[in-house]
Amino acid sequence: MHSDRGSQYASKDYRRLLKARGFEGSTSRKGDCWGNAVVESFFGSLKQERVQWRHYQTRHAAQQDVLNYITMFYNSHRLHSYLDYKSPNQYEAEMAKLRKVA
Repeated sequence: MHSDRGSQYASKDYRRLLKARGFEGSTSRKGDCWGNAVVESFFGSLKQERVQWRHYQTRHAAQQDVLNYITMFYNSHRLHSYLDYKSPNQYEAEMAKLRKVA
């Protein structure tokens, strides 16, 4: 379970709870402001582009919609500036070709 360095996540009670549930806690190094940047960016996109205005009837419906967003749009069609305006699937395919050539 990765979290920021907040005192609530470093507390003995929280660590004990994680251990009891079979999780291991982790945090970024002190002063590392980029530790959660990638996942925070993803969740920002997910909220803004998909779930913000939807009202799901069940948890299952929400899970299926988010899964559909990730597999059918985010990874296959959405262009990412970090990937030189390519989709993750397109970027991975290009990298696989380069590895075969090398």
